Amino acid sequence: MLLVKDAEAIIFNLLQPLDQKQDIEVVDLLNGHNRILANPVISRLDFPHWDNSAMDGFAVRYGDVKEARAENPIILEVVEEIPAGYQPKITIQPGQAARIFTGAVMPAGADTVVMQERTRWEENRVFILAAPQFQEFVRHQGDFYQGGNELLPSGTRLTATEIAVLGAVQCNKLSVFRRLRVAIFSTGDELVTPEQSLQPGQIVDSNQLALAALVRELGGEPLMLGIVKDDPKALGEIIQYAIAHADLVLSSGGVSVGDYDYIDGILASLGAEIHFRAVQMRPGKPLTFATFPNVLYFGLPGNPVSALVSFWRFVQPTIKRLSGITEGYKPMWMKVRSRSELKSNGKLETYICGKLHLIDGVYEFHQAGGNHSSGNLINLTQTNALAILPVGTTLVSPQQEVLILALRY
Repeated sequence: MLLVKDAEAIIFNLLQPLDQKQDIEVVDLLNGHNRILANPVISRLDFPHWDNSAMDGFAVRYGDVKEARAENPIILEVVEEIPAGYQPKITIQPGQAARIFTGAVMPAGADTVVMQERTRWEENRVFILAAPQFQEFVRHQGDFYQGGNELLPSGTRLTATEIAVLGAVQCNKLSVFRRLRVAIFSTGDELVTPEQSLQPGQIVDSNQLALAALVRELGGEPLMLGIVKDDPKALGEIIQYAIAHADLVLSSGGVSVGDYDYIDGILASLGAEIHFRAVQMRPGKPLTFATFPNVLYFGLPGNPVSALVSFWRFVQPTIKRLSGITEGYKPMWMKVRSRSELKSNGKLETYICGKLHLIDGVYEFHQAGGNHSSGNLINLTQTNALAILPVGTTLVSPQQEVLILALRY
């Protein structure tokens, strides 16, 4: 049974991201959300595209107004009004100013903007009541980005902010990695779908739904293969199908040491290299990680909490890295104050579900209520963090610091 950090190291050392030449698609900007850039983005445009005003006010020559005071205002002739989207036609001469609005192009000859609150305007004259700083409220062309340089590196996940930036510099076609294909199935004679009527001893298969949703959140393409009975022949057929059609396979159940836990034996018979079968953690100890050529296989435990904790700890960073993300794919750890008393038997690295709150500027972890059985799926509702108690730690008292794993990063 491996230490958690050793299991993680084995997985990360085997990750081979999608190929930057073979595994790419070209999509338009509107379809780029949540995709991963396969190539760097370089725009021809500067940003801002031209010198423009950052304030409603008056475009002036600094030399004309640098001595302005409320008791001794400088009076300038207003020769043009420049709203946003208008191309100035007049060059500002000594003793002149232009009325200008936020975002509007700076006129030739002007180098500074005086905000309107520091002026008094009468007909075609403006009284400058306070001296501005040189080039105050002027956004210069290329201040934020200069065309021809790298704007976004490959491996960037495109969120709303990146989409906005790409739109602003007119990058309308994007080279992105194809979506990672993830096959998912659940095992067990006791499982039924949410649509079926429950009979005594049966359990609704929630794992497949949760895993598919998590894969979608990460930008992957789930291939849902349904429920497979505890039958070696049926399991072998579905695993062969999965490894032929996916980059990554997730099964839940069938990886413990019971009489009906067939997954490991079937994987070995199909030629998989099994790297480990158990991890020193709770929940989630029975965890199989295996590889086929070009395919990774995670055999997750069947209990819902165990399956999801295993996913968050190992599968989530795996999917991020395989998808082409180059930075920020590893688990995000934080040390925060616990508001709850956290307990463990100290024998296994223990993961406790709960919520991370920001209270008075300090992050605090609140343990989920209820029974902390690995079968208590209800406890995971609104969970956004897991507290980790290392091997040998049996108690974290309220107000003590605890290491947590943030689940959405």
